[in-house]
Amino acid sequence: MKFKLTATTKVFLGRRLYQIEAVASFGPINCGDLGGWVEKAENISQDGDAWVSGDARVFGDAEVSGNARVFGDAWVSGDAWVSGDAEVFGDAEVFGDARVFGDAEVLWFSKVGSENGTLTAAKSKSGIWVSRGCFSGSIDEFEAAVAETHKGTAIETEYNLLISFIKMRIGK
Repeated sequence: MKFKLTATTKVFLGRRLYQIEAVASFGPINCGDLGGWVEKAENISQDGDAWVSGDARVFGDAEVSGNARVFGDAWVSGDAWVSGDAEVFGDAEVFGDARVFGDAEVLWFSKVGSENGTLTAAKSKSGIWVSRGCFSGSIDEFEAAVAETHKGTAIETEYNLLISFIKMRIGK
């Protein structure tokens, strides 16, 4: 065993979550380190260096395995898997039947655009997938939508800077 559920709990979205504690040292985690929050021990594999830290929450039938890390205020729920060397952080939400694995690359930006919303970009088999508000599609489709909707505005400049960063960071 590498971790245990502590007696420290909190209720989140109607579910009782338990803070985890390392009972062995592994990877960068030391015996006695407190981690994040899980609904049940099965949410994190006892194998590998998988870990949940900070105020991150994993619940439902979700599982973190391999050397994956979930930290910050991220949520992983439903039947989602986070595995391999994947990292989920910030205020990211991974849910439903989502699978984040391998050397997954996901970027998340807050307070973006005219509505101060969230922009998420992820590397997929077909390229870069982007989600912002009611838009969901490829980075090229997003770039075209920005040019059409926000042409000549500061919002267009903001989005174009983020698009350039996304392309540089996770490739096209």
